Amino acid sequence: MTVQSVAVALTGRAYEVRIGTGLIARAGSEIADLLHRPRVAIVTDEAVAAAHLPTLQDGLAANGIAAEALVLPPGEATKGWAELTRSVEWLLDQRVERSDIVVALGGGVIGDLTGFAAAILRRGVRFVQVPTTLLAQVDSSVGGKTGINTAHGKNLVGAFHQPARVLADIGALETLPPRDFLAGYGEVMKYGLLGDESFFEWLEENGPAIAAGDPALRAAAVRRSVEMKADIVVRDETEQGDRALLNLGHTFCHALEAATGYSGRLLHGEGVGIGCGLAVALSARLGLCPQEDPGRVAQHLAAMGMKATLADIPGDLPDADRLLDLMGQDKKVVDGRLRFVLTRGIGKAFVTDDVPPEAVRTLLTEVLADRP
Repeated sequence: MTVQSVAVALTGRAYEVRIGTGLIARAGSEIADLLHRPRVAIVTDEAVAAAHLPTLQDGLAANGIAAEALVLPPGEATKGWAELTRSVEWLLDQRVERSDIVVALGGGVIGDLTGFAAAILRRGVRFVQVPTTLLAQVDSSVGGKTGINTAHGKNLVGAFHQPARVLADIGALETLPPRDFLAGYGEVMKYGLLGDESFFEWLEENGPAIAAGDPALRAAAVRRSVEMKADIVVRDETEQGDRALLNLGHTFCHALEAATGYSGRLLHGEGVGIGCGLAVALSARLGLCPQEDPGRVAQHLAAMGMKATLADIPGDLPDADRLLDLMGQDKKVVDGRLRFVLTRGIGKAFVTDDVPPEAVRTLLTEVLADRP
């Protein structure tokens, strides 16, 4: 497969997202031009290390690049103060300098954590994202958002710190459990819903083949998602305006993640998929989009075998008032008002803080009542 490249054309901080198969094995040649000296420090987790770390290190060694690795526990709990401190201290132990490169090998947790560690280390060290999950390839590895979770909520501490390069190896997706791949697909679907109806239609046609493993279709889905994100990030790097569109479904998602304790009960991408469905349903209730749109989104989620509603989340959930309270901790709250990304139709998202809380409460109450 030919390597495709998407430019993130930020003035003074421009970089490439390279998309193709075998990029991990060719990492040495892919990043050699970034290095001031032939060594890198890698941060990864146990699950990813077992699948990809030897390949990455061999690919670096083939180009004479030495690499030490810190292997962290897998899971969302890693994205917190303890492992951030551990990572920064380890990088200092490795004598990483400001001219060096730190490599984040893994999914969104490792990418966010490592990027934040690089942002604060010596007041800013360059890093390369090597995302190994679909979610990370289409979303978290691009755009420079880094951070950790706290007891108060998700991603409430962090920094904007753009990577020096992103290597999205489509072959790495073959090692993902089906559930993790589909969770990442929630972010892919989001792009069609927020700004490209033709892409959503393409996903409706090709989604099952993408899930089944077609590498060309997977690369095409990743490329279009990255193109859309890059375009938005260039217009609004620090989320003062258009970039908030990327949060379609996330206000609901983050509340549900908090309600389930950031656990395996609900993966982030699953929450995004459910949240997108709720956002479209809320839009329809407010008379903003066609009444058939919520059914269309739900039908696509079901066709993909994904979690589609609150009924698909195992275990207990809090009531509508508590979920609203959890939404109040979201980063998108401005002057105490919740900001939602809603739609005027598939591919026509917009940001608003003019949403009656009672409409949200009623929607949540009704969907919670449908749970067994």
